Amino acid sequence: MASVNSLASTLQQQLADALTAALPDAGTADPLLRRSDRADFQANGILALAKKLKGNPRELATQVTGALPASDLIKDIEVSGPGFLNITLSDKAIIETLAARAADDEDRLGVPYNPSAGTTVIDYAQPNVAKEMHVGHLRSAVIGDAMVQILEFTGESVVPRHHIGDWGTQFGMLIQYLIEHPDELDHEDDKKADGEAAMSSLNRLYKASRALFDSDEEFKDRSRNRVVALQAGDPETLALWQRFVDESKVYFYSVFDKLDMEINDPDIVGESGYNDMLEETCRILEETGVAVRSEGALCVFFDDVKGPDGNPTPLIVKKTNGGYGYAATDLSAVRDRVQNLDATTLLYVVDVRQSLHFRMVFETARRAGWLKDGVTTHQLAFGTVLGKDGKPFKTREGVTVRLEDLLDEAVERATAVVREKAEKIGLSEEEIVENGRYVGIGAVKYADLSTSAVRDYKFDLDQMVSLHGDTSVYLQYAYARIRSILRKAGDAKPVAHPELELAPAERALGLHLDQFGEVLAEVAAGYEPHKLAAYLYQLASLYTTFYDQCHVLSDENPAEVVENRLFLCDLTARTLHKGMALLGIRTPERL
Repeated sequence: MASVNSLASTLQQQLADALTAALPDAGTADPLLRRSDRADFQANGILALAKKLKGNPRELATQVTGALPASDLIKDIEVSGPGFLNITLSDKAIIETLAARAADDEDRLGVPYNPSAGTTVIDYAQPNVAKEMHVGHLRSAVIGDAMVQILEFTGESVVPRHHIGDWGTQFGMLIQYLIEHPDELDHEDDKKADGEAAMSSLNRLYKASRALFDSDEEFKDRSRNRVVALQAGDPETLALWQRFVDESKVYFYSVFDKLDMEINDPDIVGESGYNDMLEETCRILEETGVAVRSEGALCVFFDDVKGPDGNPTPLIVKKTNGGYGYAATDLSAVRDRVQNLDATTLLYVVDVRQSLHFRMVFETARRAGWLKDGVTTHQLAFGTVLGKDGKPFKTREGVTVRLEDLLDEAVERATAVVREKAEKIGLSEEEIVENGRYVGIGAVKYADLSTSAVRDYKFDLDQMVSLHGDTSVYLQYAYARIRSILRKAGDAKPVAHPELELAPAERALGLHLDQFGEVLAEVAAGYEPHKLAAYLYQLASLYTTFYDQCHVLSDENPAEVVENRLFLCDLTARTLHKGMALLGIRTPERL
């Protein structure tokens, strides 16, 4: 397994060396290399350098080109305009670099590991115990899961954390009702419940307990006393609380399974996981003066955070009644993740509407010394899922859409699309069902991930399962088409031929394939999975152009042309497959 330098990074280094050799007074200079419509690349760095050295930029550019070493990398270089360098790479360099990628480990394709990788604790997919997951839970789960895959691929040590809502006053009501109606969470014949049955019984119990709580003052008092018992660690109360958590996990796992996501039990550390730290967190904040008492509550104030009335809006760590706010739990989680999990980065995939809360939490943790130098925090904030009408996604009855219903409908629509073409390629019923699931879930994930996370996006299933445009299905079909070509190739095998001259569509595809590692590095550094989705869509589009303009299995082509084009097909398929997998999307072999 060996990492492969991209064509751009090799060219960048050669230009930087030439700048230093030709212009020793310049010190270290950046060639400012970028892709160009006029050539393969353009270097603009000499303009700024000429200004600094008070020289003629065209003359300096000519000096730099003269200092470039003789190599197979560059086919043509011209000085353009006021000192730009337009650079065209050799076909040989393109194919040789791609061949090195293809020869690398099947899974890595020559993509280097991040040399400064650390440990990221990523907080995502945070459902609530005893409550159904709805469309609002979709984005945190999908974006978070993609970032786990991408960061791990770049060499980061990733610790997933699912901060589920498993604590709070509502559990007093639920537990008290279960004590008084002990059979409410039982299942027929003691069978283990599936996700739907688990949620059904939890829903029923929640509605019944809420109705009683609202109508019966004595039950309300008993419920409040039960909260005190829960917080005090009463064994019977804790055991019943655990039943709610376990029942909810059965349901959570069934939904995550539908989403084709792997969630492991040790990764679920909910609000309750930090209970033992809350008092100490508050004590440290108060003793160090980071938090102060205000109207009986323990608060942290900020100069730049004020309410509509102009008065400071604090982060409330401990309430006037002695109860702990979300801030106490979140700050305790920061302490745990830095001190016990050795996190160098804390990444939170959380709704954009919680941005102020997390900004205050991070600042408080810095003041308290829990976020030491070298530890960074980032909220990967995401927008809202909208309906076709551009309003928050609701059912016709005006209630929030259940996540399971939405996923089931996506799979149903996708299966219909797959079935239309199934007979033509001879798919079995089992393959139709499996592919329908991969296409449906892939469509939902891709629609989310292809949008910049912070933006709202419209949930439109008709568009999501379309074979045309920027959709997951378009990419899946591109992959399946390539796999079909490779199966039809017979004795012809994918072989790189660097001696061949490339057609324009081959060059464009090859140059884009070479950018895979650089795109992944950018995506990982900025937590921007939509840039990987955009790269893959462009890859599929460039492949379509290549396929239309460069016949692959034509008898009129010499054997080496067929082999070289099969090589480009094969590397495109492998890159699509890997890129989609990093987004959490499957690519069926036949579609």
